[in-house]
Amino acid sequence: MTEQEKMAAGLWYDANFDPELLAARTKAEELCAAFNAAAPGDAERRGALLRALIPDLGEGVTILSPFYTDYGSNCRIGAGSFLNHGVYLMDGAPITLGRNCFLGPSCGLYTANHPLNAVQRAQGLERALPITLGDDVWLGGNVVILPGVTIGSGSVIGAGSVVTHDIPPGVVAAGNPCRVLRPITEADRVQP
Repeated sequence: MTEQEKMAAGLWYDANFDPELLAARTKAEELCAAFNAAAPGDAERRGALLRALIPDLGEGVTILSPFYTDYGSNCRIGAGSFLNHGVYLMDGAPITLGRNCFLGPSCGLYTANHPLNAVQRAQGLERALPITLGDDVWLGGNVVILPGVTIGSGSVIGAGSVVTHDIPPGVVAAGNPCRVLRPITEADRVQP
């Protein structure tokens, strides 16, 4: 079994020294660098770079630079989603964003985990678990999502939260560790 196959299966794999994975990350890093260097007004170039980086990119997605991802090929971003400056998608495992998701500045979605044992960690071992955001999820600025987490549709995660466990749909959650504060109700509807 290759290291990439182990990674895809959610097993421990060599993330640091495997030539195939290193080449894939280098390609993604080059595409990220080109996207981040492209003029904000050059929508055609920026769009082409994003489509090369993230093949499963929905219509009408807006990603502001700088933007970073390890592979890009493990990201699925739903139509109408918005990723603010400094978002990092560490996609050793699939990261799926539903439709119309809003990610605030400097959010980090981290699928990777490393051994607690220092010797094994130095060997480059890593294990990645998927992260899923349902439709219409809003992450405030500087939110961190840890491996294996699912956030239900319509939920809002407060700025600076560290999400360590699944969050159900339709709630406001915040904190470190993130916890559900209350459901979102009709009382939350603004009156413009």
